[in-house]
Amino acid sequence: MSVTNTVQNKSYFWPILVMALGTFTLGLTEFASMSMLPLIADSFFITPSMAGNVISGYAIGVVIGAPLFMVLTNKMNRRTSLILFASMIFIGNSLSAIASSLPELVFYRVLSGLPHGAYFATALLVASDMAPKGKRASYMSKVFAGLTISTIVGVPLATLLGQSVSWRACMGIVTMLALITVFLIYFVVPSCPILKPTRLRDEFSVLKNKLVWSISGIIFIGFGGVFCIYTYLADTIINVTGTPAFTISIAMMMFGIGTTIGNLVCGKLADHFPLATTGIALMCSIGISVMYVYAAFNIYWLYFSVFCLGASVGLASVIQSMLLDVSPTGHAMLGALVQCSFNTANAIGPWVGGSLLATGASFNETGFAAAMLFSGGFVMWALSAMQMRQRRGLSTNTATNESPIRESV
Repeated sequence: MSVTNTVQNKSYFWPILVMALGTFTLGLTEFASMSMLPLIADSFFITPSMAGNVISGYAIGVVIGAPLFMVLTNKMNRRTSLILFASMIFIGNSLSAIASSLPELVFYRVLSGLPHGAYFATALLVASDMAPKGKRASYMSKVFAGLTISTIVGVPLATLLGQSVSWRACMGIVTMLALITVFLIYFVVPSCPILKPTRLRDEFSVLKNKLVWSISGIIFIGFGGVFCIYTYLADTIINVTGTPAFTISIAMMMFGIGTTIGNLVCGKLADHFPLATTGIALMCSIGISVMYVYAAFNIYWLYFSVFCLGASVGLASVIQSMLLDVSPTGHAMLGALVQCSFNTANAIGPWVGGSLLATGASFNETGFAAAMLFSGGFVMWALSAMQMRQRRGLSTNTATNESPIRESV
């Protein structure tokens, strides 16, 4: 598909902005739920670790829905697909806002998560095709910026609203934003027909690529460290740091600022050095996770560590660009795989953190578990780097100039 042919001589600013509004909405519903866990726990008279099932339920929905809907919409106009997914976001969050019990809420969160990965993957593919040569990672990062901005503005405001009114009000806001996104996509995003639909066999064939799995492993293992800390951040501030409730919103804002800066910086660096950027960021994340354990006793050091943790989220668009580089076909499946990996991490992180808490550990000690998860991500990065070197060596030996990644390791 070439979106360039469809919207030739037109600005891509507004289409990308509208697609970013959709990712803003997804970021709000995903990350605000984490800051709402103490409120959800109180409303249903359950423990924080039990409330963590709300987060895992959403992640499970993403893992199921991303590959399913990417395959089912393989031949559909991508603008139509985006409208469909945004409509599903509207319905799922509407139901979540009126849930009357924890099992009901978890079920509705699964439904809410079903279109998440498919929307993200489709929007990133559209942005990728819009991008001029050598700018793909930065264009994709602009769509992803909707999520990062939601963590700066949306999540802190939603947290304050939840503390003042109810967590249900936050779900209501997401519902309204999703409905607005539906209409804006229809009127602003250009028609994006898939001119050469790939066969399902070609889409699934990418799953035979070992390099695809090792790169994806960076996300579903390593990114679990982000969610291991972030899910219980509010509880850490309340129970360990011991500062007023409004500092939770400030901490969420610091995470969002870090995510936004990390997304922009990583996006620029990844246009030229994707592999090195990923490895360095993972090494830094290990140290940040350990620092968080001790920083939690001082609110200002906690702000700093959360800011740095947020910066690591910028790797998401970098890794998607890397996957597109190593596989010439099956891009729809790759987009779904990235979202599956990201939200597998979203399920693993709270589970690992909750399991540690169940042993009697303090909330801030989730930083140790996060460091282990980031270390696992670094191992997957090292395996990916080795495979890329081998591929580059084979390409050189066969007198070709092609390389799976545009840099030296």
